[in-house]
Amino acid sequence: MKRITSVSVLVMIALVVSAIGCGGGQEKKDRDFSTSGSREADQRADQRMAQARQLEGGGGEEKKKAGGADTEKKSLYDRLGGEKGITALVDDFVTRALADPRVNWERKGVKQGGISIHRGKSVEWSPSAENVANMKKHIAQFVSLATGGPPTYEGREMKNVHAGLHITNAEFDASVGDLKASLDKLQVPNQEQRELLAIIESTRPQVVEER
Repeated sequence: MKRITSVSVLVMIALVVSAIGCGGGQEKKDRDFSTSGSREADQRADQRMAQARQLEGGGGEEKKKAGGADTEKKSLYDRLGGEKGITALVDDFVTRALADPRVNWERKGVKQGGISIHRGKSVEWSPSAENVANMKKHIAQFVSLATGGPPTYEGREMKNVHAGLHITNAEFDASVGDLKASLDKLQVPNQEQRELLAIIESTRPQVVEER
């Protein structure tokens, strides 16, 4: 496995280390949760978690207090269950998102634009067993890295991977909704959900091309 070399991933490391404290940095005393470092991302995560708390009838504060000091000391990677927990989450999420027509992960009907000789060529992706397995591996590696896990990533730079796919805000929102559903299914606590959703939200500018 190669060490991380892409600029965007290095930026993400710096973002996560400073925001989550995985590199030994101390969190601000006036925060009882970690953020992505992006105000917009945090606001979107706040909205999603507020909606979830309303549906559940509250109870988040009690659960958060019950975690005590151990919750604050552990990285988000550890609190998500480490490699096993993240693998299970990614497996459920990818399966769910692939079956969601709102996400259109296969990019059906999407064609290349621009003025190159490839203009008008389909960018449809084949969900073969090999392709899906590779995608799950890269997503799990990214989530692990972004939450304070092993610093290894074999995927391409995020912006390059999604270039030309014409992903919309609505499609990104649908995929985040699927991730939230997977987090709920696996009974991931609200605090950890909020932190992960904020991190994912912070990648929106690198993924979405059509706003």
